[in-house]
Amino acid sequence: MTKRFIILAIAITAIIVVIGFVALQFSSMSGDDSANKPKVDTGITVGKTLPQFVLTALDGNTVKIGDSGQIIVLNFWATWCPPCRQEMPELNNFAQKYGSKVMFYTVNVQESNDKVAGFISQNKYNLNVLLDKDGEVSKTFRINAIPTTIIADRQGIIKYRKSGPVTLAELEGVLNGL
Repeated sequence: MTKRFIILAIAITAIIVVIGFVALQFSSMSGDDSANKPKVDTGITVGKTLPQFVLTALDGNTVKIGDSGQIIVLNFWATWCPPCRQEMPELNNFAQKYGSKVMFYTVNVQESNDKVAGFISQNKYNLNVLLDKDGEVSKTFRINAIPTTIIADRQGIIKYRKSGPVTLAELEGVLNGL
């Protein structure tokens, strides 16, 4: 009986080894070359690299964001959003104070150029506004609530992300930490 038990144990072990080998071969043939490719640590959360993107500015110019060697501040917003409207004076003050030291853009989410331009003009804001007309950049950044502010350091690493209104003091605190 112990001889049968030993043969059965060897057979089961051999079957497990064969199944494991076949599974390993199958996974390497599935086209997943991720083990051979360098990993790019891009994402939308703190500690990840800011994704690069291109949007049209309110003045019609095309603007490329990312890989600039400068601190980048992005604020996603809309004219119909009360918390966005609440923080706009703070953002305008920030832009006036730090606009020459950082790349600061407000990214309007899915509104027309005319509507956004009217809002900016009526309130006498002096902001660099980018238009995310189709919402694709917002989807890339997984903007689920507005306003959302993201700050990346000179290396393009996201150091700050907040959903909800921000103040000039908050933004200055993050900049001082960089």
